[in-house]
Amino acid sequence: LPHVHLKPNMSCFAAPKVDKSVTSEEVEACQQAWADAIVRISKIHKNGGDFVAAAGQAAGELYGYGHGTVLFKPTKAAEYPFRPLASQAMSYFVGGSNVTFVSASSSQPAGKKGGMNIRKAEKGYGEDAGFAINGGKGWEHVEFQNHQIDCHGEVALAMGTYYFTCATSGDVVKVEYTFGYKRNSDGKVRICLHHSSVPYAA
Repeated sequence: LPHVHLKPNMSCFAAPKVDKSVTSEEVEACQQAWADAIVRISKIHKNGGDFVAAAGQAAGELYGYGHGTVLFKPTKAAEYPFRPLASQAMSYFVGGSNVTFVSASSSQPAGKKGGMNIRKAEKGYGEDAGFAINGGKGWEHVEFQNHQIDCHGEVALAMGTYYFTCATSGDVVKVEYTFGYKRNSDGKVRICLHHSSVPYAA
């Protein structure tokens, strides 16, 4: 029999390459899951349930905190506009009075607004009324309308407008967004970028 020579580091049984690209369908699925979570958290709060726990579970499923860097700039955040830590994001979604900051590292001088030094804080940020519960009024419906989705391998970007229907008054709030979605090491697609703002008024 002829002698077969294998090149170094070659295998006759090499594993097939797995495509980790994020698709537009996955982006839309993430958006629907986010919208459903906001409505679900509002309902749990209205019924007197543990909405903080529900929000924490949803955040772990939807956002990439603990898996990598998350760039989050909420809509209704002025004094602390950027939320690089999961605890800071939770403060925004469920209300500062419902979150306790345990510890955090600091990358900016202490006392600088928007910095990460929150070691002296016991509760979350006072400016946070709890977006996921609409400050107590709740949300009845959330609808995403994408202007465009642009996929770049393991990361995809989406820009558009979402509409929030107040569960108390029925009023509809229009907000503009940019989201980034990334496939994490566990194979799941989560939010790595979230920027929201109200439409500009001259």
